[in-house]
Amino acid sequence: MRPARLELRRVRMDLVSPFRTSFGSQTDRDILLLRWFGADGEEGWGECVALSEPVYSPEFVDGVELVLEDHIWPRLRAAGEITADDIADILEPLRGHPMAKAAIEMAALDAELRANDTDLRRHLGATRDRIPSGVSVGIHPTIDELLAAVGGYVDEGYARIKLKIEPDWDIEPVRAVRELIGPDMALQVDANTAYGREDIDHLCRLDEFDLLLIEQPMAEEDLIGHARLAAASTTPVCLDESIVSARTTADAIELGAAGVINIKPGRVGGYLESRRIHDLCVAADVPVWCGGMLETGIGRAANAMLAALDGFTLPGDISASSRFWARDIVVDPITVVDGHVAVPDAPGLGFELDMDELERVTYRTRLLD
Repeated sequence: MRPARLELRRVRMDLVSPFRTSFGSQTDRDILLLRWFGADGEEGWGECVALSEPVYSPEFVDGVELVLEDHIWPRLRAAGEITADDIADILEPLRGHPMAKAAIEMAALDAELRANDTDLRRHLGATRDRIPSGVSVGIHPTIDELLAAVGGYVDEGYARIKLKIEPDWDIEPVRAVRELIGPDMALQVDANTAYGREDIDHLCRLDEFDLLLIEQPMAEEDLIGHARLAAASTTPVCLDESIVSARTTADAIELGAAGVINIKPGRVGGYLESRRIHDLCVAADVPVWCGGMLETGIGRAANAMLAALDGFTLPGDISASSRFWARDIVVDPITVVDGHVAVPDAPGLGFELDMDELERVTYRTRLLD
């Protein structure tokens, strides 16, 4: 394809309920969508997962829009005829900005695959047509409110519950949820970097609850701290924010800092780098699963196709669209049936946009050419 124009579309969508983590609380999402136009009529969409503030990662949505306009899009335009697989190499001289790079690669992939009448699942080499679905549960004001929310998700048939934790909201909430769901249902926790090495003994108290894993308890740079926790705890340590590329994944595994890897395409620079991380983990016999970033139906469909790869052996965060959105911007939102999500099989990234709803939630559009 030869890149011709890029539409930058900002949309604002309200969450069905506040979602609180150790980073803060969200009641809505300010989302940047990208629309790729190729010179020969190719067209595709991408979604940026950056938050409004640089709290989860250094990137934030206004900054992503700036780097796309001033640096990323000019380089791709100057490159002439390219494929989506070329984008990472073309943008390699630009330091960082994986979420911006992932969003543009996603839009190019969608356009290229639609033009070739194929889909991301086949492009990645995935084979499964349904995947187990887990749900992420934020921090609640009280344990009773937490249990009410978890009980609802259990009734909806999710295969796994993930609880957000932070200091003073960990042992007792986890204990209460384990008692509610019983010993057999999969349960894991996510700390979003809220702890330090001084908390290792405290975190080891979670071992009694037979968790699938504890996700990213310490700072993203602290691989040694995670390795020490992994040596002290019987609960597998999973890395999230620390994993920004296949290279950092290899280092984490070699150091013993990660017994499980959470792959988020937007965080690692795109779906093609995600496949490389998956392949590396399969070779090292390290389980992987697909995390979520409160995506719309665009990102959810693509994540489901990625999670259809054989190495994704644990339930991911690909929950039903209704978990976060009263109305999604796609025609057929992701649903959960018997604890599983059907992997889309439509061309491209597997979604069809609801243009009326998309226009309703759009508050700004700019076209780069």
